[in-house]
Amino acid sequence: MQFKQDYFEQLEGFYSQVYPLPISNPHWLGWSEDAAQLIGLQQPNDELLMQLSANHAAPGASYYAQVYSGHQFGGYTPRLGDGRSIILGEAIGPNGAWDVALKGGGPTPYSRQGDGRAVMRSAVREFLVSEALAALNVPTSRALAVIGSDLPVWRESQETAAITVRLAKSHIRFGHFEYFFHSEKGDAGKLTQLVDFTIKQHYPHLSTDAAGYKQWFYEVVKSTAIMIAHWQSVGFAHGVMNTDNMSILGDTFDFGPFSFLDTFKEDFICNHSDHEGRYAFGQQPGVGLWNLKRLAQVLTPIIESDDLIAALNTYQDELVKQYLLLMRAKLGLPQLNISANKLSEAEQEQLDLHLVGQFTVLLENNQLDYSNSLRDFGQLDPNSSHSVLRDSMVDLAGFDTWYQAYQDRMGKVDDVNMWQGERNGVNPKYILRNYLAQEAIIDIEENGDNSKLLQLQQVLSRPYDEQPEMEDLAKRPPDWGQGLIMSCSS
Repeated sequence: MQFKQDYFEQLEGFYSQVYPLPISNPHWLGWSEDAAQLIGLQQPNDELLMQLSANHAAPGASYYAQVYSGHQFGGYTPRLGDGRSIILGEAIGPNGAWDVALKGGGPTPYSRQGDGRAVMRSAVREFLVSEALAALNVPTSRALAVIGSDLPVWRESQETAAITVRLAKSHIRFGHFEYFFHSEKGDAGKLTQLVDFTIKQHYPHLSTDAAGYKQWFYEVVKSTAIMIAHWQSVGFAHGVMNTDNMSILGDTFDFGPFSFLDTFKEDFICNHSDHEGRYAFGQQPGVGLWNLKRLAQVLTPIIESDDLIAALNTYQDELVKQYLLLMRAKLGLPQLNISANKLSEAEQEQLDLHLVGQFTVLLENNQLDYSNSLRDFGQLDPNSSHSVLRDSMVDLAGFDTWYQAYQDRMGKVDDVNMWQGERNGVNPKYILRNYLAQEAIIDIEENGDNSKLLQLQQVLSRPYDEQPEMEDLAKRPPDWGQGLIMSCSS
């Protein structure tokens, strides 16, 4: 890896230098060829394994943990920081630089009495979901590899440590700006320095002046809305949307108790610590705006309040626009109104939102699988009065009412085969169901066998392909695997 060290060299005081602790008997559990290409790597090798397991120093690496704060479940925590993640630097790839971080690399000044380690099950889950989301075209950090060991660590019981090698275009999060706003006690020097750095590194088309700051916040609002629209469209629940887990670039990261929906449930909670459902699936759009408001509050020293409010006011429209763009494609709805009635864009938008919303209500009321139901559109003939979707419904009258409205919106489809192929190109057959990840983890824990992990990774890298030999991985979970709820250490 070839590193540059812009964050380390230009933002002294924004991190602590700390060196990772090695893990014993390191071995590759998983490797992403796709992620490796982002930083110009080819195949894994023994020396790289030793470097990424902290047994050897990586040439050119600086090793540091960032400091930040954040709102956790609505309450402000003044000092958090990277408690188990150590950044090596920015690896230079063919199309830009990516932070390389060892998640589970040992304690840092921000570990809060923790051991700084990641257990194997959490490392495997982060590796799989990072690459699964990327294959679904959801904005996300990436995972180069997951490295196993025989180093014992204690959680509820004794487990083994592992390291996820995370790649991110940036690790700067909302909580960074909160920390330097509150810790500097009215001095905007470091806050301004951080904003300037963020713009120069990641928004180079903008200027570092009042006009640039204003436009930058608009773009942060937009990228956050786009990310969450993607989450809602693929049925992804993050589970712990604290402001310290919100990327300033609108990329998904800091995976803990995440889950993809199995049976559709608007109020699905995947985090067993979320007793009030603050981060339930259906709450994510609202939480995204709440988090942006916390960010806006700490930017008031350098951006006018009226400009911040104006940018925040674009969030809902942007999210709805992006969500409708994705859901129209999933349901095959024409992007433009084709009915004889002349409707405004806003009126058509509201009708389509209602149509999509009624479809998800049908899924919930009939206890149907979200991804599989959308995949069924690839077998649907929208010109026919018979629908394959109807076969799985219990509330037939409710479905018939919806389907008539759907056909009225669709109009006639000239090439049904092409239309069906397009649906299969946007509705995945394979998603990372929690029970599948759990089965792979159990095989590693009990048998030292990572073959299920590798198989699952390969299937999820082509989520829209049929892959007939992997048909079982597309099925609804067994009873024990339905709606699994995870902990933050998961």
